[in-house]
Amino acid sequence: MTERGTNTYLLGDGAVSVIDPGPADPRHLRAILAALAPGERIAQILVTHAHKDHSPLARPLAEATGAPVLGFGGAEAGRSARMAALAGGVGGGEGVDEGFAPDILLPDGARIEAGGRPLDALHTPGHFGNHLCFRWGEALFSGDHVMGWAPSLVSPPDGDLTDFMASLDRVEALGPLRYYPGHGAPVAEGQARVQALRAHRLGREQAIRAAVAAGAASLAAITEAVYHDVAPALLPAAARNVLAHLIDLDARGLLRFDGLPGPETPVFMA
Repeated sequence: MTERGTNTYLLGDGAVSVIDPGPADPRHLRAILAALAPGERIAQILVTHAHKDHSPLARPLAEATGAPVLGFGGAEAGRSARMAALAGGVGGGEGVDEGFAPDILLPDGARIEAGGRPLDALHTPGHFGNHLCFRWGEALFSGDHVMGWAPSLVSPPDGDLTDFMASLDRVEALGPLRYYPGHGAPVAEGQARVQALRAHRLGREQAIRAAVAAGAASLAAITEAVYHDVAPALLPAAARNVLAHLIDLDARGLLRFDGLPGPETPVFMA
């Protein structure tokens, strides 16, 4: 689910900023250090979010270089009140780097310097509660919020579809930027990609409501109806996305859970 792997970005010359060092893989560490020119050093390590394919190498890289780790917060930081209340009853927790702890917290709107230019940290929860995007001039390092090769997984309680849609609106409002995602190739027309992702999610929402209206009441039945053309191996991930939609639709009063929201709770039309 990471396409060709995790993209690690090095910004600037001399004092270099690293975005998303990646998984706890010695090959990643060697590749980052080998990418430095003679005399260069790593000045800071920025992390978009606490998933195991993005953040675990931050601490070994910090120990190797003396650079601080910067991020929004730990693995539960930025989680919405609704998801905090549902945690423990909705499953999830796939690939979370529970031990992630930045040395320096970057609140929403924080501005730092990278490569001699301002870099703005934007809190963009949805794929993950502590997710940050980084704007650097005409570039947006979009982490797993916006990717070109596939839509993002939104798996409660770490993922929150209500927040995800709001974060799409926020990055679209930044204007025409080139996106550099956590996986896959750069996205030349970032706004157009955001619009396509929004349309994709709204299409899924309509399909889910239609499935429930037609009598599907369980998460498994709804997933099978909506993702009828998906390989069986991908259905567990698809079900997590469906659950995220159901929780969002319940919050908006468009569907109702027959009890506390969760993967085993039946749903019905509101």
